[in-house]
Amino acid sequence: MSVRSRIHRVSYAERTQCASSSLQAHANQPYFALYDEAFANILGSNPSIELALENEFPLFHEAGVYLPQQDAFYITSNRFVPKNSSEQTILVGKLTRSNGTWEYDIIDTDVVMGNGGINYKEGVVFCDQGSKTRPGGLVHMEVHPPYQTKPLIDGFHSRLFNSVNDVVVHSDGSLWFTDPLYGHEQGFRERPALPCQVYRFSESTGDIRVVADGFNRPNGLCFSPDEQTMYITDTDYIHGDGTTDLSRVSTIYAFDVIARHGSHFLANRRVFAMASFGAPDGIKCDLEGNVYSGCGDGVNVWSPGAKLLGKVVIPGGVANFCFARKGELLLLNETRVWIVNIDKKVQGALLKNMGTEVE
Repeated sequence: MSVRSRIHRVSYAERTQCASSSLQAHANQPYFALYDEAFANILGSNPSIELALENEFPLFHEAGVYLPQQDAFYITSNRFVPKNSSEQTILVGKLTRSNGTWEYDIIDTDVVMGNGGINYKEGVVFCDQGSKTRPGGLVHMEVHPPYQTKPLIDGFHSRLFNSVNDVVVHSDGSLWFTDPLYGHEQGFRERPALPCQVYRFSESTGDIRVVADGFNRPNGLCFSPDEQTMYITDTDYIHGDGTTDLSRVSTIYAFDVIARHGSHFLANRRVFAMASFGAPDGIKCDLEGNVYSGCGDGVNVWSPGAKLLGKVVIPGGVANFCFARKGELLLLNETRVWIVNIDKKVQGALLKNMGTEVE
């Protein structure tokens, strides 16, 4: 199924009257919602939304790591209980395409309850949330069979991480990641031994530091293209047992990335944006510094100045997503994968030096 050039220009009334704007969140077909004309430049002349894959199980949830050299995507499923089992599981999978046909393959790996991921050293680093019998942390996986894994870190000195959620790489090679307590709330981790925090880890030196605290449930994170700003989402709106509370935060925070005494710190915390529907989960920037986040109604896009430019409205919302080929995004919608084609000039900041000139 493909939806071409279905662009809805959001009216003043829809922006200011709850009864009108709420209709967008409950749309049963995907479309583009334009809040600012700058979004038209992002969309280009012929944007489209295409359903690539569908499955009865929630196979398409998190990570969304694009490897240009393979033109492949590495993803993680949501939690589910397989047939003939009583235990929760999360699968690691690989999405590939050939002549317009998409395929999903399960990867047999040692990653336990995987979640977010990132390109790292010709492979993928996954956030391994762990279990009640095995610690979680960051795990590097090779991207060729037999997909060997290497644990990188599983705790802050003598204290095990809670359930690491998402990770990003700085240009200096350090890994920055979030650690909420969803694993405990969802019944597969013991009680938290640490606050819900954000960390920086250097594999080369073994240095592990807390770089931000004061979160309820830190989730997605990314750097701006110039690495002067870090964006971190707090998804306290939804707890691990599935309960939601509109009075809890569903907010993106921005921090200045500053250098002091040879180290990087996060400073000047401020509210960047609040999701209007659901909570902001995965987050990415394009090369122009626009900020994209997977929310309860799809992917929301803000300018670097925090102005809502538009949305890719997807029924059921988007937990995570990634940029791929130029002008292309892959959206993870639990039981569905959507491919969005926008203007060819749009490219993800993460991929700027990774050879995405594939057409």
